[in-house]
Amino acid sequence: MAKDRFAPDFDPDCGDAALTCARQDIVIGRWQGLRELLRVTGPNWLVRGHRTRLLAQACASSSTSESWLAAEPHSADALVLRAATETARAFNLAITAGRGVPIDRRRIDSAVLSCLRAADSYPDDPTPWISLISVARLYPSGVRRQELARWWDELHQRDPYSVEGHLQVLHYYSARWHGTHGLMYDFARDAAGVAPSGCPLPVLVQYARVEEFRYALDAARGRHASMGLGQHWSNDGAVSDVRRTWERWITGRTGDGIAPGELRDVNYLTHAACHAGAHDIAAVLFRMLERRATRAPWAYTGDPDKQFVRWRKEVGVRG
Repeated sequence: MAKDRFAPDFDPDCGDAALTCARQDIVIGRWQGLRELLRVTGPNWLVRGHRTRLLAQACASSSTSESWLAAEPHSADALVLRAATETARAFNLAITAGRGVPIDRRRIDSAVLSCLRAADSYPDDPTPWISLISVARLYPSGVRRQELARWWDELHQRDPYSVEGHLQVLHYYSARWHGTHGLMYDFARDAAGVAPSGCPLPVLVQYARVEEFRYALDAARGRHASMGLGQHWSNDGAVSDVRRTWERWITGRTGDGIAPGELRDVNYLTHAACHAGAHDIAAVLFRMLERRATRAPWAYTGDPDKQFVRWRKEVGVRG
């Protein structure tokens, strides 16, 4: 009997079983599971940020977060989730409207106020500040530089090595939003440069490379071959960046496990290593990942399932 074909696992919760259970509660309109999940998560900012972000995406199309807040109006966890949910809803509106079409400013203002209220209710939590920086880019002209800097300072004081927090600033500074490729890469490299050994922040450079690719692809309307993007992933700078991230982050890590909140980061580096021709690095990363995959960034360069399987085989990982 032939061996079963290898298939990646694109679990939207990244293997966080407790989060999966809580998200099932949202479907039936129960908020008690969300309350318990965030209570037991406590001040583990990586886990809390991951769970809040995915809960918010699920709550965006329901009234579950409102039901919780109505029952417990002074709950800091409920206020933090509501802020993240309002942020997710604002982005959903922007996606529906289409690129370059502004949405009602009142919706953005409302999300900002929710974030500030959540930050007041849970002063130690960096999560509302991440939501705030995220929703700021929906303003057609962004926000004043001093305002963004103040919000960034608040986040940085609470969680100086937050990948998600840095990522929201990186998106803000990208050419697709309110900056340039240069600003985006400068921010990513500066963050990587001050990160201690074993910290994942160097992977921001790989996120930046994907952002630049998406921008060029949008500009070419899918005709990336004619835009000369063939060397985008494999030029000398891209290859050096992959090896630098590998050395600063992966070789300095303690322990072999990949937490749900860092699974996407490892997928970004794996994707970059494959396209850069760094097959030695990619092979180790695929073994670390086993079957665990995230749709981004694989989906930006083709079918994510087929790509994950093909590259895994190409770099010599079997079984």
